[in-house]
Amino acid sequence: MMEIKPFEVTIGELCEGYDDKNELGVRGYGGRLDIRPPYQREFIYSEKEQEAVIRTVLQRYPLNVMYWVKRGDDAECPYEVMDGQQRTLSICRYVDNLFSVDYLKFRNQQPDIKERILEYPLTVYVCEGEPSEKLAWFKTINIAGKPLNDQEINNAVYAGPFVSDAKRHFSKKNCGAHRLAHDFINGTPIRQDYLKKALEWMADHETRLGHKQTVVGYMDDHRSDPNANNLWTYFQNVINWATTNFSPKQFRSIMKGVDWALYYDLYGSTTLDTAALARRISALMRDSEIQRPVGIIPYVLTGDERHLDLRAFPDDVKLAVWERQGHVCPLCHREFDFEMMEGDHITPWREGGRTVEENCQMLCRECNRRKGAR
Repeated sequence: MMEIKPFEVTIGELCEGYDDKNELGVRGYGGRLDIRPPYQREFIYSEKEQEAVIRTVLQRYPLNVMYWVKRGDDAECPYEVMDGQQRTLSICRYVDNLFSVDYLKFRNQQPDIKERILEYPLTVYVCEGEPSEKLAWFKTINIAGKPLNDQEINNAVYAGPFVSDAKRHFSKKNCGAHRLAHDFINGTPIRQDYLKKALEWMADHETRLGHKQTVVGYMDDHRSDPNANNLWTYFQNVINWATTNFSPKQFRSIMKGVDWALYYDLYGSTTLDTAALARRISALMRDSEIQRPVGIIPYVLTGDERHLDLRAFPDDVKLAVWERQGHVCPLCHREFDFEMMEGDHITPWREGGRTVEENCQMLCRECNRRKGAR
């Protein structure tokens, strides 16, 4: 059973020997505290959030309780941070003179203020238990007002060499994935959006190859891999194909949100007429009938108009046409209530038809479905 015991440490003791070696780890408490164990997220506090932590200390208000895990008695680093990493790093970074509060770094504070900071007591609970208990507790406790998202939890559950190497490529502020794909992917690396997208693409890729896969299934299958080279290589191939065929400089506004891996798998071995595609995309981007611009590239590749969410006839136009038609469907010549009929383009959009009253006819649902299927 997990044992949880109270423990008190001062900021001065916490910051003793603070050392941030990025991927190699972050240590504090005289080298006895692993501040960023493998399951922990990246440092995500903004400048204002870091300053808020220090102002809390300066005003002698209590900080939320933190949780450490005690490792085995023979562990080279006997403690690790379970909850409170963001606050711990904010404190250590300030004492290490890495940012200012009210224009003052720690070294510029008056001696009595420095002493007040270093003697500030932190309330810590030290937990002892099995690894599974540790992870279960990690997923349920409050994470300083910033709950873990699904990918951060997955990183904790499947921690190992694969996740550690994947985070090097996908989870740092200026990581390779962000430099390569910032025009193609929504979100930020430090909240794991790039890693999540890469894993989703890889899982879908394996499914298309006949091996049904999910993100957590892929992470479980590869958690002991010595690196994430296959994931990183596939991601680069997808983005390089997208960049080569669809210029980010020209089409940046419609690129984020496209399932680039799907279209790479479908068309990656095909020589596309990029000049013709560019001309068509440019024309479609000026078309006011298209309500979903992010669907333009999928449309020019597949021809499926559903990607575009084409503008529909407003109710006032449909009602006027229904009245003019005498409530009768012009194809089957039967009378219908307004709610049983749908607005249809007489001349289809793909043939130049616009969503205006003169191009509208009201068809019964059955006739509209039959016409749309032709």
